[in-house]
Amino acid sequence: MPQASSPRTAALDTRQLDLPLFDEPALLSPLSSPASLISPLVKTSDSPDAFVSPRLPAPTTLPDGSRLRHVMLGQRVLPYRLKRSSRRTIGFVIDGTGLTVTSPRWVTLTDIEHAISDKQNWIVNKLTEWQGRAERRALPDIAWTDGAELPYLGKTIRVAIASATGSLYFDEEAQVLSLGLPVSADAQQVKDRVQGWLQTEAKRVFAPRLDLYAQRLGVTYTKFGLSSASTRWGSCTSDGKIRLNWRLIHFPMSIIDYVVAHELAHLREMNHSARFWETVASIFPEFREARHTLKNHPPELLPAL
Repeated sequence: MPQASSPRTAALDTRQLDLPLFDEPALLSPLSSPASLISPLVKTSDSPDAFVSPRLPAPTTLPDGSRLRHVMLGQRVLPYRLKRSSRRTIGFVIDGTGLTVTSPRWVTLTDIEHAISDKQNWIVNKLTEWQGRAERRALPDIAWTDGAELPYLGKTIRVAIASATGSLYFDEEAQVLSLGLPVSADAQQVKDRVQGWLQTEAKRVFAPRLDLYAQRLGVTYTKFGLSSASTRWGSCTSDGKIRLNWRLIHFPMSIIDYVVAHELAHLREMNHSARFWETVASIFPEFREARHTLKNHPPELLPAL
């Protein structure tokens, strides 16, 4: 957690949390490349200093009350979302929507944009990382027809539209999911049937893992539910409510166990401090490898469902 600053000085908090404690819906459309996040200036001649600063777009108010603003970074224009709060530090978060700055209400825009300028290398690097994730998309959109393939618990399973029994059935040995639909079923029917099954499986698989690791840690959660968040694998509130992204069902059990252990550890430490990671390690010592996997395979890189 950032250290409290003096009443008239806002500290900077640029730490990016792997699994944020609370889901926060994206309010801006995902931006596809760093070029769309940082626009170059217009050059007017061959002189190295012959650049014209573009007129920055007027600030606009977003649905959540934050403001979309733009700032010059050297020879680039950077859009960012500014949120005012009662916090005492300036915080930076970068995800698929771009840069979000959360600032104390009393900090001036000049000071905020000086802080952005001071961290511009970090900002550009993080924006580039997000672009790299999109470019590494390994799984194309699935054609929802008979024979479609998708990941389930770390293995590839095949979809069969019809089934001998006329009902949905998963053959674990053959790794075939028979949907029990008529052969005339369209792509949307197939997709909905598969997604419904995956979400049911997520509840069935996740619940006992939560119970197992909660017992190991000696904590009690109050409620468990599934999440469809686009940039969060899980969340935990201080009153013990845990949500897990149902798309984790695509991953091997070791990844699911890591996220379960991560969220339960927040019932001991509601932060990402050294003590928090010690708590995670106490029930899931292999967390580093799993964390690395998730950092390089965010939810938007999974099959489109």
